[in-house]
Amino acid sequence: MSVLETTDTAAAGPVLVRQDGPAAHITLNRPAQRNALSLEVMREVTAALNRLGEDKSVRAIVIEGSGPAFCAGHDLGEMVGRDLPFYQQVFDVCTEMMEAIHRVPQPVIARVHAIATAAGCQLVAACDLAVAAEDARFATPGVRIGLFCSTPMVPLSRAIGRKRALEMLLTGTPIDAPTALDWGLVNRVVPADALDETISALVDAIAGSSSFTVAIGKEAFYQQIDLDEPRAYDLTKTVMSMNMLAADAQEGICAFLEKREPNWTGR
Repeated sequence: MSVLETTDTAAAGPVLVRQDGPAAHITLNRPAQRNALSLEVMREVTAALNRLGEDKSVRAIVIEGSGPAFCAGHDLGEMVGRDLPFYQQVFDVCTEMMEAIHRVPQPVIARVHAIATAAGCQLVAACDLAVAAEDARFATPGVRIGLFCSTPMVPLSRAIGRKRALEMLLTGTPIDAPTALDWGLVNRVVPADALDETISALVDAIAGSSSFTVAIGKEAFYQQIDLDEPRAYDLTKTVMSMNMLAADAQEGICAFLEKREPNWTGR
């Protein structure tokens, strides 16, 4: 039975981690709070990402939520009446979690079964890939409560572009899953009962390639994405040249030429 299907997850910790074949699942497990990102939750997610990032048996990481929401953003209940150092700590810890998603060598996939708002929408935008149920929704509504979604703006604007990001940020109006797909916030929109099958297919496609090569490619992607074109080419031609020296690259090319399946070693 999936973690998301059990009835006693609320009695467990606020973050659950399990492995299912080549995929590791990190489940936000505060259903009564709509999986709000408390300091504890963010620290546990970051620790789980760092730990899984070192596990060579894990080929992809899935971030998901329990209960009626994917993630409602920051835990506003712990953010009332605090001082500046506390607020700085909250956003420092949040940024560390988002950066950990990009830093781990495995692709990170958001499994969005329901609404994702504010820092929850940021979490979706920060993930390498995202699959959403047809009735999922996405919003950055902080402007409506006097707290502009400034940190969610960082991955959101990079995922969907300036005009679309500003529409979400300035109005706080939710978008539906088909719009999120059209705007590039998610990769797939499927019926809710097809979420796991779709994610498993993505994981299997990833796991079919060299883990070493996937890690090189993910790291290079984030290094080049904000560079101008000449500097991006300077970086990536060096990356590809070094990649060619890898055992898996030589094995993969030879396997292709010899019309056989490659034997990956992760080197």
